[in-house]
Amino acid sequence: MPITTLRVPTADGQADAFAAFPDHGERFPGVLMYADGFGIRPVLHDLARELAGHGYYVLVPNLFHRHGPAPVLDLPEYIDAEARSAVFAQLMPLIEAHTVERALSDADAYLAFLTTRPEVAAGPVAVTGYCIGGLLATRTAAAHPDRVAALAAFHGPVGADGPAAFAGITAQVHFGHAASDLTPAALAELNRALDAAGVDYTSEIYPDTVHGFTMSDTDAFDPAGLQRHWDHLLPLLDRTLADR
Repeated sequence: MPITTLRVPTADGQADAFAAFPDHGERFPGVLMYADGFGIRPVLHDLARELAGHGYYVLVPNLFHRHGPAPVLDLPEYIDAEARSAVFAQLMPLIEAHTVERALSDADAYLAFLTTRPEVAAGPVAVTGYCIGGLLATRTAAAHPDRVAALAAFHGPVGADGPAAFAGITAQVHFGHAASDLTPAALAELNRALDAAGVDYTSEIYPDTVHGFTMSDTDAFDPAGLQRHWDHLLPLLDRTLADR
């Protein structure tokens, strides 16, 4: 599955990005994939290629493009507990600088770019994300109900903006939470907020997982959790985008 390097025009300059898509010469449903906080690296290429292999055009932007091209951080090949504290010391200022206003401005740019690619089919798209990318995906779906048909977020702080943030979402939704991130009581509270907002959703804790369970280059990786993620993500996209 080919990887194409791209530059996405934004209000604050060009954002570097990559896309993965089948090379059939056809047009494919579009998916905007937000990376986790560690950013674009080989594991994101792997996830995007896997998803593209099911018939999607997958765009993955550099979340922190204002701070330079990816990789913005000097990451070890494998992020374990020993490396994590040093990585987070570099990462947290970038996350704190990525305000809601910047995130929504970027979302506008990413969707405009994605939906005008010649390889992307007409109509609504999906957004998905991991860790902080799950929150960004949720904000994108809420801000663009007419353009986003599906939203999936994994081990992401999707409720960080409060219950009112779900009000604009018309997409079908799946939230896959790490067991270390959310208690059953917190899950019930989150799901009540989704119910109150009228969201069509599934939202569950993936058993025996910790934050970051989809990422094979970290010690949080859980193969069963990653497979459960595919078992939810692919049917969601098939239901919402298959006719594009």
